[in-house]
Amino acid sequence: MTQVPASAAGGSGAPGAKPVRGGKLGAAAVDQASLWNVANLLTMVRLLLVPGFVMLLLGNGGYDPAWRSFAWAAFAIAMITDLFDGHLARTYNLVTDFGKIADPIADKAIMGSALICLSWLGDLPWWVTGVILGRELGITLLRFWVIRYGVIPASRGGKMKTLAQGTAVGMYVLALTGPLATLRFWVMAVAVVLTVVTGLDYVKQAIVLRRHGRAAEAVPGAVEDPGAVGAMGTAQEGSETAPDGVEGVTGAGAESEGGASAARRAAK
Repeated sequence: MTQVPASAAGGSGAPGAKPVRGGKLGAAAVDQASLWNVANLLTMVRLLLVPGFVMLLLGNGGYDPAWRSFAWAAFAIAMITDLFDGHLARTYNLVTDFGKIADPIADKAIMGSALICLSWLGDLPWWVTGVILGRELGITLLRFWVIRYGVIPASRGGKMKTLAQGTAVGMYVLALTGPLATLRFWVMAVAVVLTVVTGLDYVKQAIVLRRHGRAAEAVPGAVEDPGAVGAMGTAQEGSETAPDGVEGVTGAGAESEGGASAARRAAK
C-alpha cells in the first residue's frame, strides 16, 4: 500500500500528529468564503442599488414627489451601508482585495449618479457636480501618483466632507420646498467648501509624501557613492541641515588623515 505523506493529507507532518481530513480543501474553502463576508455583501448591495436609485429618481419624469421619496430611501440605504461595511471590515478583520476595490467604486457610483441626475433634471447646477466629481477623480489619480511612496490616509475633514455631501445630496433628492429648500442650498454650499478644502489638503499631503519618498530613495545611493556627499545633503529635508552633514564628513576625513600621519611618525 502506498504511503501518503502527512503534508499531502492536510496534516502537519509531525510524528504522531493526526492528519486533518481535507486540510487543504478546508483552507481553500475558508479563503473562498472570506469573499462572501457581511462587509462585502453590503458593498454588493450598494452597487446593485445604483441602477435602481437612478430609475426611481428619474421615474415619471423625475419630478414626482412619491418617486423621489423612494429614490431618497434607496440613497439613504446606500449611505448607511457605506458606514457599516467599512466599520465591520476593520473591526472583524474582513478586509479583502475585492472590498478594497469595490467599496470606493460603489461610493463614487451612487454619489456620481445622484449628482449627474440632479443636474440633468435642473435641480443642481452643473458646476457643483463638476467640482465634486472632479475632486474625487483628481484625488484618485493623486493616490496612484504617490502609491509607490505610501498611502494618503483619510482625514477627519474628508469624513466631514462625505457626511456633508451625503446630507446635501439626500436633501436635493427629496422634493423639498420653502425653508427646507433654502436650507439644502446652504448645506450643499458647506459640502462644496469642504470638498475644495479637503482636496487641497490631499494635494499638500501627496506633495510632502512624494518629496519624502524621493529623498529616501536618493539617500542610499549617496551613501554608496562617497563622492556624492553633496547629493546626500540636498536629499535631506530642510536645506539648513545640509551644512552640518557636510561638516561632519569633512571633520571625519580630517581626523582620519591625522591618525594616518601619526601612524607614519610612529613607524619611523
